[in-house]
Amino acid sequence: MSHPELERCIEVIKALRHPKTGCPWDLEQTHETLLKYLIEEAYEFVEAVENGDPKHMEEEIGDVLFQVILHTTIGEEKKAFSLESAAKNLADKLVRRHPHVFTQKDMKLTSDEVLENWAKIKVTEKGERKYTIDEKYLHAPALESAFKIGKKSTTVNFDWQDHQQVMMKVEEEWQEVKEELPPTGQYNKERVKEEIGDLLFSVAQLARHLDLNPEECLRDANKKFIKRFQKVEDMVKASGRKLEDTPQEELEDYWVKVKKV
Repeated sequence: MSHPELERCIEVIKALRHPKTGCPWDLEQTHETLLKYLIEEAYEFVEAVENGDPKHMEEEIGDVLFQVILHTTIGEEKKAFSLESAAKNLADKLVRRHPHVFTQKDMKLTSDEVLENWAKIKVTEKGERKYTIDEKYLHAPALESAFKIGKKSTTVNFDWQDHQQVMMKVEEEWQEVKEELPPTGQYNKERVKEEIGDLLFSVAQLARHLDLNPEECLRDANKKFIKRFQKVEDMVKASGRKLEDTPQEELEDYWVKVKKV
């Protein structure tokens, strides 16, 4: 099996990292500085999938691949790991955790049984976790993490009984936010940060109890805001002005009109 374009891509990225003839920006990058780009490119691929645009998907998964090869190139420079070693580890793991495909040849398993076996094999490899909920649950966007933490806590009987109880908790957390923001205008930023975090966590649990994913709720809200804002901007442009030159009161009027459409 030959992958000439993949091999060319690897060589191009290595050229960008060449210490004498490479690109100054690429040479400055580290695993740490690249993290935000890895996350950003992954989300852009998500958007392309949601839009059902194969050409855009091809472009964005290529950008994700760039991040993967850049990270492994840096790892190779540091003699820590390489694309080849990462690929080997991945292939070995996939074979180990899919015995029904590679060794047992048992194709009668359901998807749920496959996931159950995967979890058992993972425990065999890594051992039992010390805590039921640990840092593993932070490996996602914050709202998604809150959702997963809540789902796990309910499996050990540590949860509210219904969404009505969660609503009361949301109200309680909202009151605590307001208490940290007195009419004087003086407030402790760290305390407000903590209370807003508690409020968002509680809202995430309310969504979960209503069988909704809070990350998806917020993504949909973001999309809705952008679409409405673009319509407002179109209306402003149609009037011959720019957004920054339009009084806030008029922008609010446009916003109200857009919401009614």
